[in-house]
Amino acid sequence: MKNSFLILCSVLLIGLLMSQAVQAYGEPVTGGAENKMLTIAHRGASGYAPENTKASFDKAIEIGTDWIEFDVQRSRDGELVVIHDTSVDRTTNGTGEVRDLHAADLKKLDAGSWFSPEFKGEGIMTFSEVLERYNGKAGMLIELKSPSLYPGIEQQVADELVKYPLADKVVQSFEQDSMKKMHAILPFVKIGVLMKYRPLGISGRQLEEISNYASFVNPNKKLVNRGLVQKIHALGMRITPYTVRDKASAAFLKSMEVDGMVTDYPDYVNEIK
Repeated sequence: MKNSFLILCSVLLIGLLMSQAVQAYGEPVTGGAENKMLTIAHRGASGYAPENTKASFDKAIEIGTDWIEFDVQRSRDGELVVIHDTSVDRTTNGTGEVRDLHAADLKKLDAGSWFSPEFKGEGIMTFSEVLERYNGKAGMLIELKSPSLYPGIEQQVADELVKYPLADKVVQSFEQDSMKKMHAILPFVKIGVLMKYRPLGISGRQLEEISNYASFVNPNKKLVNRGLVQKIHALGMRITPYTVRDKASAAFLKSMEVDGMVTDYPDYVNEIK
């Protein structure tokens, strides 16, 4: 009787600790399809404002997006910054590799004028600034851009993420080794694997391997067909393809019963939901 009582107490204690962990960090990574199709704003509403800037994220919130998607890299002095390319040349008035520039210098760059004169002065945001400004306003699909360039970035991202609830946040990358590290460091955050277009598609063996640590498979939209969606769902994962830039693509992906779409134009997806 005494042993049975101790076992019962242990079970109740474990249940309580798991409940507290879920409240603090979100649901564990178990996969499974959600009923709601997600609108995911690609680098913000990047069809309407300069990508990965406050203007772009604010526009996405204004339009009405479920999640914002953005890219994280690291400055020379160790600050996590939000920018897509590994160099600043295309989207700012500066030149050079992100990893070679100090955060203070990155913050001085104009990341808006290239898109339109009305966005002159839009700056590069830090990861912590994005988390602080948009936490609770939208979910976040966080891409680690070329993480092999930044040893230890997974732990650094995890250290920032645990300051906020994780239930509405997913970390993704094309680099699967990085995502395995991320899952090992922070198993309560959901992991996504990005897949580039490949003529032979994605094999069942690849999907099974990915399902060991990821909750999302996020392929180029050209890879999507009903069979792929069904295989991903059968493994308890979700699929949110990239990048929708026209209404026809949005309609097609909806017909394939994907779980969400990454889009430059959140309103295109909202119109068909």
